[in-house]
Amino acid sequence: MSTFPWGAFAANLGWTAVAALTVMLATFAVALRVGVHRIVDVAWGIGFTVVAATAFALSTGNGDGVRRLLVTSLTAAWGLRLAVHIARRGRGHGEDPRYEALLARAPGSRNAYALRMVYLVQGALVWLVSLPVQAAQYVPGPPSPLAWAGAALWAVGLGFEAVGDAQLARFRADPANRGRIMDRGLWAWTRHPNYFGDFCVWWGLFLLACDCAPAAAVSVVSPVVMSLLLTRGSGKRLLERHMAARPGYADYAARTSGFLPRPPGRNRRGDRRGPWAA
Repeated sequence: MSTFPWGAFAANLGWTAVAALTVMLATFAVALRVGVHRIVDVAWGIGFTVVAATAFALSTGNGDGVRRLLVTSLTAAWGLRLAVHIARRGRGHGEDPRYEALLARAPGSRNAYALRMVYLVQGALVWLVSLPVQAAQYVPGPPSPLAWAGAALWAVGLGFEAVGDAQLARFRADPANRGRIMDRGLWAWTRHPNYFGDFCVWWGLFLLACDCAPAAAVSVVSPVVMSLLLTRGSGKRLLERHMAARPGYADYAARTSGFLPRPPGRNRRGDRRGPWAA
């Protein structure tokens, strides 16, 4: 098997960084025009798609064609689905409370602060987290069973978050559920099916780069960072802090797993609770 083409890979890292930055700067310009910064969440999935497409174009003549097309297509499918979902969910709403709270602490211009702390940070994260997608473009040789297992794990993740998002959207659309906690379907197995889905997606994409030790070594930071973001950063922890005061949420949290899906069980009062509830 051919060696990993470090020179070609390293030479194109700057261009993929430019691609991620361009998406975020364009989104910032749109946000200034519409007056809300929540649209940066839409750009998150688009950014990964653009970086994957850029890496695919730049890696022509390197790596295995099947793997290159596979990792690019999987990334684009995940990113575009997420972007469309977030755009639909946020249509007609004002600023996201998370960004409102962040910008309230701005020492000067709110927009300049948003550019530094939101758009540039997210652009850097898009580039960093997408390293397996970029590295996989240069892996020589056809996908191994491990790579196809990664594709299967990606599919589990995409299905989990897509179904979870659809279930929550239907729940919220019913006026009878106003003020209630969603605890049905996948949401009875984990409090965060969408975050668990992202977790599977990015560990799956990482496995697509694991047929080559150098590619795996340079890109393992990606699923680790994404896992930390989902469980300790702006994902699970921040959302649960916001939800904690809602009526019924404490009981829901007591009987439902905090991240990894587990069958519902019973809590101390005899209600259903799982032994793995966080």
